[in-house]
Amino acid sequence: MSRGDLVSVVVPAYNGQATLDETLRSVRGQTHEALEIIVVDDGSTDSTRAIAEQHAAADARVRVLHQPNAGVAAARNAGWQDARSPFIAFVDADDLWAPTKIERQLDALHAGGDRVGLVYCWFVRIDHASRIVGLHEGPLWQGDVMQPILMSNFIGNGSSALMRREALVEAGGFDAGLQTKGAHGCEDYLLYFRVAETWHFALVPDRLVGYRQLPDNMSSDRTRMLRSWMLVHDEMIARHPDRARAAKQGVRNYAAWLVNDALSQRASGQLAPLLWLLLTEQPATAVRVLINNVLRPWVGKLLRRQRHATVTLSAPTARLLGRPFGADAVER
Repeated sequence: MSRGDLVSVVVPAYNGQATLDETLRSVRGQTHEALEIIVVDDGSTDSTRAIAEQHAAADARVRVLHQPNAGVAAARNAGWQDARSPFIAFVDADDLWAPTKIERQLDALHAGGDRVGLVYCWFVRIDHASRIVGLHEGPLWQGDVMQPILMSNFIGNGSSALMRREALVEAGGFDAGLQTKGAHGCEDYLLYFRVAETWHFALVPDRLVGYRQLPDNMSSDRTRMLRSWMLVHDEMIARHPDRARAAKQGVRNYAAWLVNDALSQRASGQLAPLLWLLLTEQPATAVRVLINNVLRPWVGKLLRRQRHATVTLSAPTARLLGRPFGADAVER
């Protein structure tokens, strides 16, 4: 049914020489072959452009756009606005796709009908060597997702969604204003929220994206990510004041997640600025997060040490962690 549908894939890339080749190989290796692959070189100063052009020379589906450095939102916008397809997917230059991602998402979009404007899937976290280091607990939200999208970015990253062009146009694309305010990072979440206002979402419940989280990538600056989230939160409340409670809960959820993530990744140096920002903007939330996500776990850890407690992983999780992301590393 969807085999012949052209899908445009936009790959924003800034100084991505370490990972872009592998990313493009995962895109070019999709089982759905009717692709237009647009790499947007966002003013890179390394060999990103040369790598992209090598792929363009080897595969007629790939073409390369160049622009002065303007940030990921502007790069994504340049790509989808230049695309020819009514279906647009995005993948960051350090992430990977499983081979059936586009095929299965396109089938889900058609099966969902004309009201579906976005299809997402689950993901795994991968390291610099593309080994799986964390499993995303997959959400099951579909249809009208306004309430859950106010409370969390359950899609989780910018490489999981396939969207209708109409939905992108109505939402105004990615908001480059976050970059100019020094609070970039949640452009994808803001877009998903705007799409959810008028379109339904569909889900392919499989881990089809390898989401790479490294110490120097955009999402690693947790204080800036929280500032970005707060700006998204402000727009949510301005547009939907009747749902302010859910949006505020979303900030609390995200702040707690950032603190937990900083602790689990041993980035404790980010805790003080993160909590200070939260304290200046939402003091009550800062106190709650400090108690529930810093002090209580610390006390609990001390008690577990005294009891010599051990933590065991479930069999499916143990099988996946440490394996390279790929077709045989993705399980339903």
